[in-house]
This record gives sequence, structure tokens and C-alpha cells, in this order.
Amino acid sequence: MRDVYIIGVGMTRFFRWLDRSIKDLANEAVSDALTHAGIEKQDIEAAWFANSTWGFLQGQDQVRGQVALGAMGIHKIPITNVESACGGGSQALHNAWLGVSSGAYECALAVGAEKLYDADKRRSFQAIETGTDRENRGAIDKLWINRIHELGIDVPLDNFEKAGVDRGGMMNFYACMVRWHMMKYGTTQRHLALITSKAHRLGAMNPKAQFQKAMTIEDVLAARPVVYPLTVPMCAPLGDGSAAAVLCSEDFLRRMTSPKPVKILASVYGSNTPRAFDESEKAIEVRLSQKAYNIAGVGPEDVDVLEVHDAASYGELKMTEQLGFCGPGEGGPFAESGATMLGGKIPVNPSGGLISRGHPLAATGIAQIYELVTQLRGEAGARQVEGARIGMSENGGGMVYFEEASMGIHILERPAKQ
Repeated sequence: MRDVYIIGVGMTRFFRWLDRSIKDLANEAVSDALTHAGIEKQDIEAAWFANSTWGFLQGQDQVRGQVALGAMGIHKIPITNVESACGGGSQALHNAWLGVSSGAYECALAVGAEKLYDADKRRSFQAIETGTDRENRGAIDKLWINRIHELGIDVPLDNFEKAGVDRGGMMNFYACMVRWHMMKYGTTQRHLALITSKAHRLGAMNPKAQFQKAMTIEDVLAARPVVYPLTVPMCAPLGDGSAAAVLCSEDFLRRMTSPKPVKILASVYGSNTPRAFDESEKAIEVRLSQKAYNIAGVGPEDVDVLEVHDAASYGELKMTEQLGFCGPGEGGPFAESGATMLGGKIPVNPSGGLISRGHPLAATGIAQIYELVTQLRGEAGARQVEGARIGMSENGGGMVYFEEASMGIHILERPAKQ
């Protein structure tokens, strides 16, 4: 396999873009990525286009990438459509990496685009629900309820019955997981609020973020409840947006006049396994992160900046443990110590994460890459992680049984000569 580099990234602001189309959003992100890379559309040899809800919400199925990219004049080349819930962006990036690393292409494009927000929020929640096993959803809910009751956790049944009505059903799963973590390790709601406050403070520094207003811990705790212990600011918002990345080989890189490449040390993508949600040692992120560390030849101690999938703030707490940055049950105190803040041991989600930057499903995985590339190039402004050389992202998609249906993990490196 050949070395692969990211030479350009682009991203819209994540927002509620009721007056913009997916074509328009994708055009902005791809155009910015091409300009960033210093290349033309004609240099792209293949593209992967990720989207999850265009069919459900706007009726566009089957040829989404050809429609969206064709509208901006990208024709003839192979365009592969990717659909993997919230993990689609990472899967598109992984496939583009495969295409270049295998030698099939010299320059490839990965795009994620989504219009998730709908004036009728129930439709948005229902669209998110399609990222689960719909045929067996009732049986799976019962498995969750039975397991949490076996563990001695009292979660009302109506938490599950309201899924897709006044909130996304994924928040029920997050609430169950955090309630187990609270019972087993002593994690508190205040730990979640601290993580959320950090995210919104960093989002206020990010011009691409959906929410750009800082919040105190007390603001977060006092906000409207979603499902205990989660309040509204602890949960990723509904929104729209697009992100794109241009990947190339070393041979292509040599032909460029002023490149600022970021090397992909590891690109790993995988699917779930049957396991109970409290069997954390068997989790997909543990399995895939170990594989990524082995491929990259680095460990958690080498990572300077981390972007993780925090569809709820518990996601950040959980991933700092599961990816090896602190021990099991230590995620709350680890955040409380300041380790995950700017200037801390391992700054986490300097972009503001999903709960502040926003979460237009299939765009999220590449938005994480946008942030890491920006950080590794030293171009992140007020939220810059000083001296960042190695960055890592974790992006999960959907839910089948007790864990994410799919997940992508990427480790990037700023070349020493930059």
C-alpha cells in the first residue's frame, strides 16, 4: 500500500440551511477543498459521496453523488455513493484512501453532505431512526430495557416510546449507557456538563460551528431535560452542512508547486459485533483503535489532538477511556482535571465537537478531518493546539443492538519538514 496525503479540505458552516440545497452545500465544500489543495476539478480521478437522509427527507435516492457533484461539473469519473448513517463521511474517506493507496488513483475526493433539519422536527428524528435495525427495533428496545434492569438501573419505558417524537432515539441509548457508567464508576451529571461547557466554549471560537455561544456548567445543567441525565446542550443539534477532503499519492504530491500535505498514518473502518453495552472491553472503538495504533506505529501517548463522535457529551467521556487516553471509569475526573482542554494533556474536540460544531450526519466524519488538518497545519486560530503533530478522529455510525453499526478511525501526521 502506498502513502496517502490529504492536500485540501473544505467545509461549510454547519447550520439550519432551510434555503440551501445539498447541491449548493456540497459545491461550497468541494470548491473550498480544491482551492485549498491548489488543483482543478479535472485533477480528481474518483470520488466517494456520503449522505444518509436525502432519500428519506427530500426523495433523492440511488444516484445522490452523481446528482450533487454533477451539478458542479464533476462528470465522467467513478462516483461511489456511501450510506452509513453518521459514519458515512469516514467511510467515504476510508474508501478514497483505499483507492489512492492501492494505486488505482493518484488523486481522489471524499465528500459528506446532509440536510437533516426539517421544519417538522419529527421527520428529522424519524430520518435518524433509519440508522437502526427498523425491522427488529421493538425487539432491540426490549433487549436494552431488559439489560439495564438486570444491571439495576431504573429507566422508564416511555423513554423508548417517545423516540422519534420529541427527540432522536439515539439519546435513549446514550442515556442508558451513561446511567450505567454513573452507577458503576460514580460519574456525575456535572462531569457531562463540564464537557459540554468546554465544547460550547470552543465552538464559540469556530466560525464553522452551528453554535457559537459559550455556556457555563450551570447554564448546561439548568437547560431543558431531554432524557436524564442529558439536557439539551449535551446533545448534538439537528443541522445541515457539507465537508470535503482531497487525497493524493506521493507521486502526485511531487508534481505540486506549494503543497501543505498531511499524511494519513492509519485509516480503519469496521462494523459492530454482538455484545452487551456494558461489555465495554469488547466495543468496536477498542478493537478498531488498537488496529489503527498498530498500523500507524503510535499510541495514545503520541496523539496531540483528538476529535471524537460526541452525539451526546457522554460520547467524549466514553471515548477518552475506550481509546486509551485514560483508564476505565476515569473519563469524568480526566475531563475535570483539565486534560482535555486546550493546553491540556490531550485536547479533545477543539472544533466544538458534534454538540457545538453540529452534526449533519454524513458530513461529520470529514468535518473532523477538516479540523485535524487545520490543527496540524497550525491554522486553527484561537483554538489552535500548540505544536500539534499527530491527530486522531473517531466517528461512529448508526446503532445495531448495543453499539455503533459502523465506525471509522483515522490517524494523521504533519510531516516534519512543514
